[in-house]
Amino acid sequence: MTIKIACEPEEFTQIHQINYRTFVKEIPQHKDNEQGMLIDRFHDKNTYVIAKRDNKVIGMVCYNLTRPFSLDEKLPDLDSCLPRFHKLAEIRLLSVLPEERMTAITFNLLRQLASTLMSLGVDTGVICGYQKQLPLYRHIGFIPFGPMVGSGEALYQPMFITLKELFDGFRNN
Repeated sequence: MTIKIACEPEEFTQIHQINYRTFVKEIPQHKDNEQGMLIDRFHDKNTYVIAKRDNKVIGMVCYNLTRPFSLDEKLPDLDSCLPRFHKLAEIRLLSVLPEERMTAITFNLLRQLASTLMSLGVDTGVICGYQKQLPLYRHIGFIPFGPMVGSGEALYQPMFITLKELFDGFRNN
């Protein structure tokens, strides 16, 4: 398995397919389409960290450093809900193919993400954690804040973590 920043056209095609599989089929957040692909509305601002085996993307997470974040739209005055920070990133679209879950892929993706963001001077990350995965996010070290956002089966909890905590948590495992 390789963990890397996505840069090839076929990697982005697979990212859009994983987005579709996760956020249309698994979590009914977006509408179905015939293409079987979902291009994130922040795609042009996202940097994707991917896990690949051979030529297949098996997991991904992305970050965005440019405000407004998607969470800015959901929570007015987002910064007042957070601890003091120097540079903030939004972490989104964490997804691992179902047949690859319960492995070290999530760990490896987030460890690389933390290392990458820290090298960019980021000290805090925010996410919207899917309600059914909150125990996982809490185990990783994310701290909930504010009300749940979203609707129906697609409810998310705003959460934050310092990148040092994220990185140190993985270094100690």
